Amino acid sequence: MGIGSAFAVYLLIWMVTLFVVLPFGVRTPSDEGRDAVTGHADSAPIRPMLAKKLLWNSVLSAIIFGLLWLNYKLGWITPDMLPSY
Repeated sequence: MGIGSAFAVYLLIWMVTLFVVLPFGVRTPSDEGRDAVTGHADSAPIRPMLAKKLLWNSVLSAIIFGLLWLNYKLGWITPDMLPSY
């Protein structure tokens, strides 16, 4: 796997895991017992903590990419092992 392909795979993993990480720790005004600010949606988060979530997302993506790369190099699961229908 070349460096360009590896970067593309990591970027795809990063984008998919971002949607997994974003909902964690979100508090809305209704969760806090407060009224929503005029002009904002009731479901808008009070403190989205995006920097923290982006950091966790990068760590999670690196772990998943590392496991996939090790599988690619060591051949833990190959296409021959998968059932064909």
